[in-house]
Amino acid sequence: MGRKKGVPEFEETGPDDFDLANPYKDPVAMLEMREHIVREKWIDIEKANILRDKVRWCYRIEGVNHLQKCRHLVRLYLDATRSIGWGKDGRHPSLHGPKVEEVESE
Repeated sequence: MGRKKGVPEFEETGPDDFDLANPYKDPVAMLEMREHIVREKWIDIEKANILRDKVRWCYRIEGVNHLQKCRHLVRLYLDATRSIGWGKDGRHPSLHGPKVEEVESE
């Protein structure tokens, strides 16, 4: 009854049997999908943190010329931070469907 030695293996994609139309149909697939989404979000956050550290280092090294010399790193950092958000209601952006407008009938 010990822990497995080594690094756990993760799948690069979400579960195949997850249904976006009815996510509660298979609770195991729903939890696997949620773990996959959270794992991918943490990877994106850590990539942004690494880029932020590179921007700080570049600012310190370049000094007065940091606006010209570090521009490419700043653009990469801003692009990385823009793609991290979840939205106001806490759902992943891919789960947001188009807004359905209700039509009043007479």
